[in-house]
Amino acid sequence: MQFGALLQKRKKLMMVLAGGLVLFVGLRLTVLGPPRVREVRPLKQDLVARVYGNGTVEAKVVVNVASKITGRIVEVSADQGDMVTQGQVLARLDTSELAAQHRQARATLALAEKNAARFKALAAKELVSRQEAEQYETAFLLAREAVVASQSRLADATIVAPEDGLVIRRLLEPGATVTAGVPIFLLADHRTVWVKANVDESQLKGLAPGQPALITLRSAPGEKIPGQVARLGRESDRVTEELEVDVDFAQPRAEFRLGEQAEVLITAGARRGVLALPRAALAFREGRRGVWRLEKGRLRFQEITTGIEDRQGMIEITSGLDAQATVAVAPAEKMQRFSEGQRVRVGR
Repeated sequence: MQFGALLQKRKKLMMVLAGGLVLFVGLRLTVLGPPRVREVRPLKQDLVARVYGNGTVEAKVVVNVASKITGRIVEVSADQGDMVTQGQVLARLDTSELAAQHRQARATLALAEKNAARFKALAAKELVSRQEAEQYETAFLLAREAVVASQSRLADATIVAPEDGLVIRRLLEPGATVTAGVPIFLLADHRTVWVKANVDESQLKGLAPGQPALITLRSAPGEKIPGQVARLGRESDRVTEELEVDVDFAQPRAEFRLGEQAEVLITAGARRGVLALPRAALAFREGRRGVWRLEKGRLRFQEITTGIEDRQGMIEITSGLDAQATVAVAPAEKMQRFSEGQRVRVGR
């Protein structure tokens, strides 16, 4: 009886030891074993570096069309959305009072001209003093300036387009009284419309004016409109860490809406048949950029230099690796713990 009980205890102990051994082996192969990595090789391929930005449609030249004088609007002949040309009449002010002032100024000029001529003749005969004749000459000159001024004010009652452009906004209607300097229209030059896009600072490398771009407007999500980089800002937003990049349309836009949301894809560079690796393979060690090479199941850090990167996350390798190299890839948090000579297991 005692022998049977002892045998049972021994069997239980063996089962516990076997279970512990299995657990140990499992831990050794997983948690305690070499980390699992995926291997990749540099491949030759074509890369196109495209920089993404989003922003709004704006115009470089936006003009407030205002009256130079105070008056009541009697006619408005343009509306928002109209394309207008330089010199085209956009609005007219009431001229009844101005016309009366102009008639009075002309009548005053006619009288002043007669008096100046008469007193000039009298002074020549020494019937009046030269000083008195000069006073009438001065009155004539002032009357002539008054006529010119009233004529100018009469002309100012007609509001014309200062340049070609699109009427973005009509601010006043007939019957309204406008004072000098108050806008009646907002006019934009359609030839200067562009996209003011915001680009993350991390994507600015290689970006330059003149590079081709594709513009997508929110109102036409499937359309790719050609454009090019016009200029780069010189001050980033300190909160969003983005830089303003202005992108011209390749052709002037006849139809546009200022403030419309837009996206741009700028081609910042292209390479044909270059060695490339997934960006996930890059590692940093002691301030150096490189990769972890696989050599007989162990890791060796290899410093490299890189070039352009495409939108699919493939990055150009310009030096440090050849096509025969094998590189380890693992999750970023695991790669941060890699060390020189560490053993790893290759798997999927």
